[in-house]
Amino acid sequence: MTTAPANPSLDSELGVRLARLDTAALSDAMDSLRAAPCVLPGIRPRTPGTTAFGPAFTVRYRPVEDDSTFHNAANYIDDVPPGCVVVVDNAGTGACTNWGSLLTSVALRREVAATVVHGAVRDVRESRELGYPLFSTAVNMVSGKNRVVLDRTGVAVDIAGTVVTPGDLVFADDNGALRIPADLVEEVVRRAEAVERTESRIRQAAQNGTRLDEARTRFGYARPWEDADESGDGQAGGHDDGR
Repeated sequence: MTTAPANPSLDSELGVRLARLDTAALSDAMDSLRAAPCVLPGIRPRTPGTTAFGPAFTVRYRPVEDDSTFHNAANYIDDVPPGCVVVVDNAGTGACTNWGSLLTSVALRREVAATVVHGAVRDVRESRELGYPLFSTAVNMVSGKNRVVLDRTGVAVDIAGTVVTPGDLVFADDNGALRIPADLVEEVVRRAEAVERTESRIRQAAQNGTRLDEARTRFGYARPWEDADESGDGQAGGHDDGR
């Protein structure tokens, strides 16, 4: 199931091409550019089978310093543009949650693409039943109220060593999540498509009886983004788990 709401920052053709890809091919493409780290470490899918992408809307939390008064939940969801991926940074802590069913329901109404939380989420069953793409490092039922407060939105956030800047493309699926700088998206997509074609040719050759090592050599598996056999017509498919 791919969720890709209307996205004003992506032209329709690029959005269609992205929807055919996955994090594995995109990660290989980023590797080929020797770019800064792209993977968001520790992020796991909480709604299996969903794929989502869009520009990052970043949210940063900080611990409550004054516990003498009541601190309510953060209110930012109504400011998230349709098609964006909410990226929440709570320093990766699983001690309390930063996302629940109320946020999911509003996000769906506003056509938010997905949520990625460097921290914990709750009400996972509700998000799964609604098919909302939700990803996090942890799950915990404990409320964030009176434990953390909203620090800022629209700032660069550090997800376990990978910096996500507002407007970066965030792509998430069953493998996890990654970010692509906005100015590299088109080139990364082109290379990821080449990776898919190369692997499709290798897979087809292996299924036809060719040794895997020979097929990898023949079709340039060491540098799959170069698409050595431009004449092939293989279709995109799953990835080699021995990469």
